[in-house]
Amino acid sequence: MGGVRELVRRHFRFFAWATLGGAALRLVFIVFFSKITTDSFVYGDIAKNWLQRGIYAVTDSGVIVPTYIRLPGYPMFLAGVFSVFGMEHYRTVLFLQMLVDLGTCLVIADIARRMFTERQAKIAFLLAALCPFLANYTATALTETLEIFFTALALDWAIAGLGGTGLKPWWGCGLATGCAILLRPDGGLLLAAIVAYLFSIALRFLWKNTQPAAIHAAKAGVIVTFVSLAPLIPWTLRNWHTLHRFQPLAPRYANQENEFVPLGFNRWMRTWIADYASTEEIYWQVPGGNLDAGQLPLRAFDSDQQREQTEELFDDYNQVLHVTPEIDARFEALAEARIAHSPFRYYIRLPVVRIADMWLRPRTELLPSDTRWWEFDDDPKWSALAVALGVINLLYVGAALAGWMKGQAAKHLAVLLLFVVLRSLFLGSLENPEPRYTLECYPVVIALAAALLR
Repeated sequence: MGGVRELVRRHFRFFAWATLGGAALRLVFIVFFSKITTDSFVYGDIAKNWLQRGIYAVTDSGVIVPTYIRLPGYPMFLAGVFSVFGMEHYRTVLFLQMLVDLGTCLVIADIARRMFTERQAKIAFLLAALCPFLANYTATALTETLEIFFTALALDWAIAGLGGTGLKPWWGCGLATGCAILLRPDGGLLLAAIVAYLFSIALRFLWKNTQPAAIHAAKAGVIVTFVSLAPLIPWTLRNWHTLHRFQPLAPRYANQENEFVPLGFNRWMRTWIADYASTEEIYWQVPGGNLDAGQLPLRAFDSDQQREQTEELFDDYNQVLHVTPEIDARFEALAEARIAHSPFRYYIRLPVVRIADMWLRPRTELLPSDTRWWEFDDDPKWSALAVALGVINLLYVGAALAGWMKGQAAKHLAVLLLFVVLRSLFLGSLENPEPRYTLECYPVVIALAAALLR
């Protein structure tokens, strides 16, 4: 990071004005569009119980219940804020996230500096500071802002390590990766990408009989793996001691111990879901909300008989408003029939469509725009905002693709691309496509977009 500090010193006026613009944009979101979600209160509840009772737990109907449904990174951050500024001072959390996100802009600039030139670093900083999607998530108490920061930092350290001969950067890379994993379990994809790339380099050097270089790459991989996973050891031991369960990460479905998970229903969702609208209208309604078969797209049925079965299942669910084991078994049978009818649709086509949806949506889920913004049924200005954000997103992604084609000669660009590919493939396997899940890739998107403007 010393290089980017020198860059800021030499172009102080540019970075000062860009920072002011970025801060102003984030303040607009915080003042007018801040949002504290249900997940925010879950994290906050854990943080309060941790502070007040010394127990990592959630409050369930007034009872304090030890939990592992969320990794400790974000509750730790909230606990630190609450301990200084008072309980549930979420507005302070948002302002601190604004500062973290502006720090992310500097890290992205450093990635561009290492990969390309100082001019690209300045452009990357400006693109990051004025990016509405990064700014938007500073205005909600969720893990995204911190996760993006540590992802960018890990990639920056990785590029620094790959461009040098020492091992010191790899300790920083491992620490940043470990922080990303402590925030979200899918931070492990970052570790997988970096380590896979390092060991591919080691194998390539072995093939060329360059043993010292191969050993260096292997050592770097071991350091990153050890440092990244070390923070999970006390967490895993705590879960074993307190809850008698080996749980090094949070469960995929954020379920408590012995809580029933409707795997059949989730699998059925993956046989047809392709967009975020269905996540809100169907997936998030379970449990507790009514399911409306009229909101299902035509691709959810392979025949009239299957439509009738689905409608009957929805009617039975609506009687109890949760998926019982018997109802779940029926969803599982329906999913099996649909997968057998078209394996290509289930394993290839729908995952590809979900990935495209997460990458190309306007990312208005935290804004007043209607989920089905393209129907223009709500206030026209919010639909217009969604269209504008959609165009901006396309410009960022399009510029990144063009920058990749222009900057393919950049050394070690592959580690950035490997992370993006691994994360995208993982996201395609989910039954709840949410555009926010691709934001961790935006440091790469912005660095590549800056390469286009050389």
